[in-house]
Amino acid sequence: MNAELKRRILSDSGIGVPFAQTKILNLNLEYAMTTRVIALDLDGTLLTPKKTLLPSSIEALARAREAGYQLIIVTGRHHVAIHPFYQALALDTPAICCNGTYLYDYHAKTVLEADPMPVNKALQLIEMLNEHHIHGLMYVDDAMVYEHPTGHVIRTSNWAQILPPEQRPTFTQVASLAETAQQVNAVWKFALTHDDLPQLQHFGKHVEHELGLECEWSWHDQVDIARGGNSKGKRLTKWVEAQGWSMENVVAFGDNFNDISMLEAAGTGVAMGNADDAVKARANIVIGDNTTDSIAQFIYSHLINQAVIDTLLICAYSHRPGLITSSSLAHGLIRAHSVLPPTSSSTSTWPLSS
Repeated sequence: MNAELKRRILSDSGIGVPFAQTKILNLNLEYAMTTRVIALDLDGTLLTPKKTLLPSSIEALARAREAGYQLIIVTGRHHVAIHPFYQALALDTPAICCNGTYLYDYHAKTVLEADPMPVNKALQLIEMLNEHHIHGLMYVDDAMVYEHPTGHVIRTSNWAQILPPEQRPTFTQVASLAETAQQVNAVWKFALTHDDLPQLQHFGKHVEHELGLECEWSWHDQVDIARGGNSKGKRLTKWVEAQGWSMENVVAFGDNFNDISMLEAAGTGVAMGNADDAVKARANIVIGDNTTDSIAQFIYSHLINQAVIDTLLICAYSHRPGLITSSSLAHGLIRAHSVLPPTSSSTSTWPLSS
């Protein structure tokens, strides 16, 4: 419901300004009246440090879907490493993977659109990795492959081992990344880690300059390298516009440098409290960290409450045009009840094995 329609309903009903200024109609109206999409980063944002989902987040996002919002995951992860979270959130939208490199449809089990790394660029990058003794995890097709089990490889592999077999992503050790890059259908990205962070930072800048590839920090000790021009913000914008909306209709949540493009592109960019100060500076709002119920609290206070108000007013007005009475408000409340927030929330975590 836009602001003009809301004012017209209140004016036509005879309720007028005093009622419009009461608490129920004073709940951050500017966010919800235009929001249609909630875009969510995973690691460091929706996920706790233990890589779990808070029940409060699951509940709030379910309520948001009931209220009519579209939810979409926008992550640096490979689609094979998103499955447990996608399933827990019961999503029906595609997922934006590998920092915007491709859009994946889980239900059709297919890539909808993609801009993978050219093979010649991948081979040049692998040669540079060998020269600088930096190990990388290469994201391809439906798997992640590596030569040496170090850094990000060990961390991600350990996480995968706690998942049920049907949700476990595919990790494969190969003799040669170069040979594998020439055999697969697509190279999505490389995830690089190194004990010497200044050296890793220097290497990333060197790769950008020499190969024209996109280098973004996705974790405090990890640099992601993908095809030049790819970003979360670019892919999200393309998907949102294909739905007939604009980025002004989007609230995006993120915590790291690879989230900046979508935080800036969205109508409302929300940075987590655990984000780097440079990321916070590019967002519209900063909330609590990823160990708290801050995402759920934001959704209830800024989005769902207003969706309830809009539903209430529309239903009440359509029930008795020109006159909003206690009876018609009750009619609206009955229709709006399904998306009201719960009376309490939990800070315990949803186990990946369940």
